[in-house]
Amino acid sequence: MDVMLVVDMQVGLREGAPKYDLLGVVGRINALGGAIRKRGGRVLFIQHCGDKGDRFELGTPGWRFLPELRRAPEDIVVAKTLNDPFHDSPLSEILGDLGAERLFVTGWATDFCVDATVRQAVTLGRSVVPVADAHTVSDRPHLTARAIIEHHNWVWGGLIAPGGVEVLPTHAILNGEG
Repeated sequence: MDVMLVVDMQVGLREGAPKYDLLGVVGRINALGGAIRKRGGRVLFIQHCGDKGDRFELGTPGWRFLPELRRAPEDIVVAKTLNDPFHDSPLSEILGDLGAERLFVTGWATDFCVDATVRQAVTLGRSVVPVADAHTVSDRPHLTARAIIEHHNWVWGGLIAPGGVEVLPTHAILNGEG
């Protein structure tokens, strides 16, 4: 079964610097999520739960998912408190129970939580498909957001992974190329 992870696409990400192609990323996440559900796969939303005063503090407006995201009643929400959503959460168990064969990874922030998700899934032996154009970040002091995204797509494609890693753009997945 294919499972898509949507990492930290929450209202709080709108604070601070603009996120690269945010509406385009949301649109591609929505399209891919719909296709995966249609094929019998599942969509899991990873929700960061920050400390008191954090822009992702549990129960605050920033903690909620972006309203533009299309969510279905059967989608699963997994709470996390660190960059790595596998740490101290039921994510591995849920993926095992679902019979997840491939993980499509999308979301925010490319260089922190998305990267931690890809790397930990690889370490756990999962077959991982980072979706090349369905993750976002803002410019950093030393790199543009676009450069960060391109760099991480390149790095992920070179990971030595027992389950395999294949970085693909949304259109390739939707057209059955991945």
